[in-house]
Amino acid sequence: MQAPVLRVHRAERFRERLLGLLARPRLGPGEALALAPCAAVHTCFMRYAIDLLYLDAQDRVIKRVDALPPWRASACPGARCTLELAAGEAGRLGLKPGSQIDWRSERHHESHDSSHSGTST
Repeated sequence: MQAPVLRVHRAERFRERLLGLLARPRLGPGEALALAPCAAVHTCFMRYAIDLLYLDAQDRVIKRVDALPPWRASACPGARCTLELAAGEAGRLGLKPGSQIDWRSERHHESHDSSHSGTST
């Protein structure tokens, strides 16, 4: 079975991580916003639910949160990175604890806002 491909947008600076999806258009199918470093997320001021994938230092999913509604918070001690996806995407793509996400392998740009594709297994 072929691993799903994610188009990952990166948010690595403090302001980008703080604003998260508030500063971006809604994510589409197969898209994710990577917050790094990040072990906790809030959905204050959001108008829609999102899925979360918390990753460890080896980019393995250690926790999945489905459809976190607006005005909530979630955390995962030990997570190094968090991927935000449109609600329902984590399940649709079959991503769960133990899944390996290879989203850093195609780092072609040094820009903090670069987008690239990654795969998961």
